[in-house]
Amino acid sequence: MTADGGEAVEMRSALLRLRRGTGLPVAFGGLLEGQRQVRIGELSGTGTRALYGLAVSAGNGLGGKAVALSRPCAVTDYHDSRHISHEYDGAVAAEGLRSVLAVPVVVRRRVRGVLYGALRTAQPLGDRTLAAAVAAARDVEQALVVRDEVRQLLATAREPVAGPGAWEQVREAHSALRGLAPRVLDPTLREELLAVCGRLATAATPFPHRERDVSLSPREVDVLTCVAGGLTNAKTAERLGLRPETVKGYLRAAMRKLGAHTRLEAVV
Repeated sequence: MTADGGEAVEMRSALLRLRRGTGLPVAFGGLLEGQRQVRIGELSGTGTRALYGLAVSAGNGLGGKAVALSRPCAVTDYHDSRHISHEYDGAVAAEGLRSVLAVPVVVRRRVRGVLYGALRTAQPLGDRTLAAAVAAARDVEQALVVRDEVRQLLATAREPVAGPGAWEQVREAHSALRGLAPRVLDPTLREELLAVCGRLATAATPFPHRERDVSLSPREVDVLTCVAGGLTNAKTAERLGLRPETVKGYLRAAMRKLGAHTRLEAVV
């Protein structure tokens, strides 16, 4: 697969976090292209374009070793290391890199990309540096998981629904999409997601022609949507990134506006 605009944004943000978290002056990375090759598409702190567009095959070089083993790898002096192959020495030397680490981005047991951090001097990269690099890779993994879920839900939301459980399917899709929206960094994808949420909210009302005197805030709608999906206050708070007390406050406010005496009545 090749990185789309949103995935490039996620990778770029992760490289900045990697540099801040490790203190390494150089970071770069890319996502899997096809089955066994990573294309370096993002650079941070580099002085040349030597690494840009480099296609790293599984098993080759440091990044290829990380892909093949599905675990982080590091070398103290790239050029002289006997633990990696040296197909990419030219590009690495052109950038003047010596100590390099590579961390695979793994989603559902499949490598989806690699993050690199590097020094221009030959010195060991400690455990704290490696841990910070792994944390940056985990951020990319979570972002890719969210994007995968959003794509699946958007595809489901576009399909026509029919039958006795149709409205429940719509409500479940709406609840899931609203919960994922705050976690999507890509503004284009987030806009599309929220637009679909708006259409689903309308579709989920069997009698949309009736006038509604009650005006709920977006967060009150979010909380009621999660409750409609069967989530507890604690789970709703986790999904929306709120405190449980805040969720209770939104729920009480919505019930008061709706004149409802119970959670079920508010949802209905």
